[in-house]
Parts: sequence; C-alpha cells; structure tokens
Amino acid sequence: MDGQIQTAAGSGLRVLNRDVIKYMAMFTMLLNHIAHVFLAEGTQIYELLEDIGFFTAPVMCYFMVEGYEYTRSKVRYGLRLLLFALFSQIPFLLAFGQGGFNMIYTLLCCFLILVVMERVSSPALRSVLGALLVLATAVGDWAVVAPVLTIFLANGRGDRRRTALGFGAGYVFFVVLNVQRYMFGVQGDWTVYAVTHAALSGLGILAAAVVILVFYNGERAKKGKNFSKWFFYIFYPAHLLILYLIKTVYIM
Repeated sequence: MDGQIQTAAGSGLRVLNRDVIKYMAMFTMLLNHIAHVFLAEGTQIYELLEDIGFFTAPVMCYFMVEGYEYTRSKVRYGLRLLLFALFSQIPFLLAFGQGGFNMIYTLLCCFLILVVMERVSSPALRSVLGALLVLATAVGDWAVVAPVLTIFLANGRGDRRRTALGFGAGYVFFVVLNVQRYMFGVQGDWTVYAVTHAALSGLGILAAAVVILVFYNGERAKKGKNFSKWFFYIFYPAHLLILYLIKTVYIM
C-alpha cells in the first residue's frame, strides 16, 4: 500500500491514520456546504469556508486510488458508490437548489476511470474511455478536476515523489480552470485578481497533499473500522438533508 509513502511510517510526524484524515475532510466539507447553503456568495467568510472545503475532494481522490488497489471486491465498491450516489442526489438538489450531480457521482466516475486504467489493455481505447468519463463529470460536483487529479494520483501510486507531483499538477490544473472562470465568467474579473483568487482557492489541494505526504501513517484506525467505513458514506447525504431542513425551518 503506497510503499514509498509508508517507508517513513515510524517518523514522529506520521501521526494521522486514514480515518482521522477522512474525518478532517468531512469537517472541511461541512464548512464549505454551510457557506453554500447559508451565506452570500462573494463575502469574505463565504470565500474562506468555501476554500477550506477544497481540502476534501483531493483527500477523497487519494483514498479512492488507495482503496481501489486493496479493496476485497471492486464490484461491491462500485455498487456502493452507485447506491450512495443515488441516495445523495435528492439531498444534494434540495440543499443547493441547482442542477447537476453530487460528489459521490463524481467519485463513481473516478472509480470507473481506475477500472479502465486497470482492465483496458488498448492504449487508444483506454484514452477514449478515460476522456469520456472525465467529460461525464462536467455535470457533477468537482467537475473534471477530481477525475484528472485521480488519474495523476493513480499514475503516481506507490511513489512518494510522483504522488507529490500528482497533487501539484492537480493544483495547477485547478488554478488554470478557475482563472478562466474568474476572467471570462459572469464576474469578468481582471487578470491579477483572477490569478490571485484562483491560486489561493486551490490551497486546499496543497493542504491535502501535505497532510497525506507528511502526516499520514498509512494505517486505518484500530477500532471502529466498520463504523468509519459506513459513516463516510452516510454523512454525505445526511448532512445535506440536515442543512436543507435547517434552512427551510429557520430561514425560509
């Protein structure tokens, strides 16, 4: 399991197991979603909470790559993602009041990309199928960036330096896409602001890289493994539904 990343597992810095990092990611995601549900876009607190939440998706992509290699049943893994993508869609639409598909749908596409990378021997067919799956996320949360980052991390699997480069490439890709959005989207912002804003908003990706590469010990929690496993799936639709209910009862 990520051999070179774990070689320094005895280091005093490597104090975080996989489950702790995932709980951190759930918390930062909650902050992001609180901003989107309750706060006005463009305010400083909105921007801060949104950017903190960008820590979550890179963490999920990394553990998707790691979990794919060591799962006992890839079929059950894929079906579990499909099931919770379906369960999460209505809470997602209710909470955010907009179209598109939820993050678990995007992670399902990332999972299928890993299947293609492993199972399809033809380079041409593998590239075509991979590109189609990346495009399929255009209607999902963390569109395009999450699957591209997953590909980078999968190519660097087991190698600390290449994993770091994968996170770095994902950060650059995220910044480039957001520069274009800020410059040519509805804001029409000027270049210096667009680059600065995009660079700062992507720091969550670099934070995820630091946490995983510096503090992750390559282990799972010794207790409560089954609880953690299902909590991470259930938390996503549950917290979206709760945020929607709070907004409906106390604000609307």
